[in-house]
Amino acid sequence: MLKISNVTRRFGDKVAVDGVTLEIAKGQMVGIIGRSGAGKSTLLRMINRLTDVSEGTIACQGQAVSELNGPALRNWQRDCAMIFQQFNLVPRLDVITNVMLGRLNQRNTLMSMLNLFPRQDILRAIEILERLGIEEHGPKRAEALSGGQQQRVGIARALMQDPRIILADEPIASLDPMNAQVVMDTLRRIHDEDGRLVICNLHTLDTARRYCDRVIGMRAGKIVFDGRAEELTTAVAREIYGADADFSEEATSTSIETLSRPRGAATRRPELVD
Repeated sequence: MLKISNVTRRFGDKVAVDGVTLEIAKGQMVGIIGRSGAGKSTLLRMINRLTDVSEGTIACQGQAVSELNGPALRNWQRDCAMIFQQFNLVPRLDVITNVMLGRLNQRNTLMSMLNLFPRQDILRAIEILERLGIEEHGPKRAEALSGGQQQRVGIARALMQDPRIILADEPIASLDPMNAQVVMDTLRRIHDEDGRLVICNLHTLDTARRYCDRVIGMRAGKIVFDGRAEELTTAVAREIYGADADFSEEATSTSIETLSRPRGAATRRPELVD
């Protein structure tokens, strides 16, 4: 159980996350949606401890995550892997080495600096790439891959840590609709097959409905919706995004079907679903 209790994060006078309280059980796939600046990324970064909380506590299975430091913090960041919007790969390194970097905090610093990895790590990295369908790109430099392929390498690097929790911060924001679907299919398959808790920050309502069991809506740093994917109606979405009656959720869609419609068809006001 991941438990977030009255968590606030301030940057100077700005409150990025404002008194958030959540409980997320093991094995869920959760989508967090909201406008840019709603606090989604800051919340994930606090869970991973890339950013510290200003107030409140974060705990997992009784461990006070928000108070960890030193080796205990490194162990937590191994168990709670991050996937980033901009991939965060080393462009000039080959794909296999990028994947094995997921083991950095579990290995000798000198060996890591020299890019010396044990045989079992190399075999494990190849096995993960095979699972994600990109094993043929293993010897290539990361910079030679498409955006969708690079994001799957980022997922492979996260799996190399063998984490209990995967946090994906806007994993499809930089991708075209076809690659976005491949990446989200991959994350959902990892959730289903491995039983890992997956939390994704998303901009698109159709993606949240299709892939997530639970959807959390944030607005101005606060939780304004927390429910099942089927409860994410157009009316609820307007509240999350602070939009008026002209709001069309198709404007947020990554669906290939939506984007392939004639230009005029994508601008029609959707029916309200209450």
